[in-house]
Amino acid sequence: MTKKYIVVTGGVLSGIGKGIISASVARVLKESGIQINALKIDPYLNVDAGTMNPNQHGEVFVTEDGYEADLDLGHYERFLGTNMKRTNNMTAGQVYKTVIDKEREGRYLGGTVQMVPHVTAEIKERILSVEGQVIMIEIGGTVGDIEGEIFLEAVRELAFELGREHFFFIHVTYVPYLKATNEFKTKPSQQSVQLLRKIGIHPDMIAIRSESSITNTDLKKVALFGGVPQEMVFNLPDMSNVYEVPYKLYTLGIHEKIAKALNLSLTGEFHWDYPRSFNPLKIGIVGKYLGTDDAYKSLIESILLCSTERPEVLDAQNLEEMTDEELGYFISSYDGIIIPGGFGKRGIEGKIRAIKYAREHKIPTLGLCLGMQLMVIEYARHVAGLEGANSTEFDPDTPYPVIDLMEAQKEILHLGGTMRLGAQKTPVFKNTRLYEIYGQEVISERHRHRYEVNYEMFKQLFTLPEEKTAEEKLVISAKADFVEAVELGNHPFFIGVQYHPELKSKVGNPHPLFKAFIDTLKKMR
Repeated sequence: MTKKYIVVTGGVLSGIGKGIISASVARVLKESGIQINALKIDPYLNVDAGTMNPNQHGEVFVTEDGYEADLDLGHYERFLGTNMKRTNNMTAGQVYKTVIDKEREGRYLGGTVQMVPHVTAEIKERILSVEGQVIMIEIGGTVGDIEGEIFLEAVRELAFELGREHFFFIHVTYVPYLKATNEFKTKPSQQSVQLLRKIGIHPDMIAIRSESSITNTDLKKVALFGGVPQEMVFNLPDMSNVYEVPYKLYTLGIHEKIAKALNLSLTGEFHWDYPRSFNPLKIGIVGKYLGTDDAYKSLIESILLCSTERPEVLDAQNLEEMTDEELGYFISSYDGIIIPGGFGKRGIEGKIRAIKYAREHKIPTLGLCLGMQLMVIEYARHVAGLEGANSTEFDPDTPYPVIDLMEAQKEILHLGGTMRLGAQKTPVFKNTRLYEIYGQEVISERHRHRYEVNYEMFKQLFTLPEEKTAEEKLVISAKADFVEAVELGNHPFFIGVQYHPELKSKVGNPHPLFKAFIDTLKKMR
């Protein structure tokens, strides 16, 4: 049976919601009995998203198999409820690198290597290798971007070669509202469709994004100038709850229109267990990447998926400048705080100050990756009396390197794709809060780090659950080759984990660590 392909392109502006729409369409089709998979195409020259600055590009999403991807793969995982792999993402960097490597190996038999047919052939081969009955292909960027032209050409060729009946093109565009004339302007959308048609792709459906609902007259205008039947043009205005989008698409019958065009049989009933109301808990993420709302995307979504209001991202650098009184007043205004992952020295002392206050004043605290490491540093300094304790990442000459570079990382020169990445199995110790949360002795969680707790040198800071000590120490609640989790027993919720649980939250199934954290906040209110 020939695979079917749904190709989503974007026009007018980037960041208008192609990823959400693609993931939502995919979920509605999945609920209708279609075996669907996703492919996100990123036209940038990076091989993957691993070395990108979160302030510019948002978070790096790590898959089970250790691939560092664009955050849109996170949308697909959360919405589809299935784990993505490295094969679910393609970048221009990957394609060009492979083509050049093949040329160096003599694989092209001395021929002149060109964009067409060699680069397009590599793109098509990767598209065809993705498994599934229907493949949802999202092409990043905007029609007209020079970086994306070769990918559009490749899918145009593929649609021609396999047959247009196996392809369905959705163009996501934006209609701005002009306050000066009190009207929506469809001209940019018209032009983006015309640009797509010049490339040789005629959209089957147009999704119009806008701040508020546009008029039927505007829909007719886009349909007419886009050459698309009006029943195949729909409007998706901004929504307060992004998880309503699949239900909205279902009520519009988008799945039925796609199924009819691709000759697909729909079975099953639509079931979408998304959060509809949100508990008014005040949670602070003590972060350092404030350049974009997407820098802590999966973390924020993990809280929302627990039916809890959106957390606030706090600037850790600001905390460094506060007096103790100001800091205490500020942190105590939150029901709980989360210390997220990150890299680099900036803002670290502010994070440590927040951890210290939260530990001393019993404010629920969850540390993730770097957050757990800072919990260890704070404890070493202010409880164990190891003044100047630090990570060698921030202070190579620290007298107490309680956090140090992993041994396997010390000979690595390249940064891209060389960290400890992906899912790792970890034993969880009984008689710990972490074991209560998971209810199992072995877990699998995703990692992304170079540094680890220097356990062998600083064992005096820790205790294992079965050990009885007169003094309070950090309890190790999970450990494999490295310390994976620490906690305090005399605290409502003080847990740090070396991994990234936020990457495994799904719609209808948020990660148990976040559920436990939220439940603690509810009980303490």
